[in-house]
This record gives sequence, structure tokens and C-alpha cells, in this order.
Amino acid sequence: MMYNIYAGKITDSYVYFTLTTAIISIAKKLLPDFFQGGCFMEITDVKIRKLITEGRLRAIVSVTFDNMLAVHDIKVVQGEERLFAAMPSRKDENGIFRDVVHPITAEARKELENAVLDAYERQLAESEESKE
Repeated sequence: MMYNIYAGKITDSYVYFTLTTAIISIAKKLLPDFFQGGCFMEITDVKIRKLITEGRLRAIVSVTFDNMLAVHDIKVVQGEERLFAAMPSRKDENGIFRDVVHPITAEARKELENAVLDAYERQLAESEESKE
């Protein structure tokens, strides 16, 4: 249902806007972390599915959030200057690769990448220790 303000009359859009504003105001008081860029979803597990020793691709990783949502096929890639986490992607009809799922904020991307790279480094160290 949409309301419109027209000729000074209260219409459907005005009521919708007022209700939306009120709901957001209440939510900001109840969920301040969300509205200040905080992250609701906690990374509860990081699994290194495959370690790769040749080429730029170093590992395939799965990450679980809140023990409820899993994201598979995150890649650990050796870039020109550093390792980074590449999100799962698919090629679109124009041949361009697009992320299937990705963090929205820079803070969330950094948190996810740090968790993935930390798990990768631990797994790599364990793998090398077992060889000795």
C-alpha cells in the first residue's frame, strides 16, 4: 500500500514514511551495533577444504556463520603483494566474473578475510609440522 502527499492531504505514502521512520528509530535504540556498522553474524567455523601448492590459488575454504549459514568455495589466492580471500563467483552472460556472495562493508570484508587467512596459515603450519 503506497501513500502520496498531495495538496496538503495525508496520504498513503506519508503514513508509510512515518511508520518506517518510527520503526527505524525504535530499531536504532534496540540494535545500536547494527546501525553503527557492527556485525550481527559471527564467524563460527572456518574449514580449509583443500590446500594447493602450485600456482596462485593456495586453498579452497568454507566459512560458517552463526552455526547456521555456510559459504563454500572461498579461495585463498597469492596476489602480487599479499595473500587475499576471493569470494565465490560465477561468470555472467557477458563473461564477467561476479561474486555470488560477498561482505557489504569494508569492516566485514576485513573480518572475513582475516579469519580465512588465519585458518589457512594454521593449516599450512600443521601440514608442514606433520611432514617433519
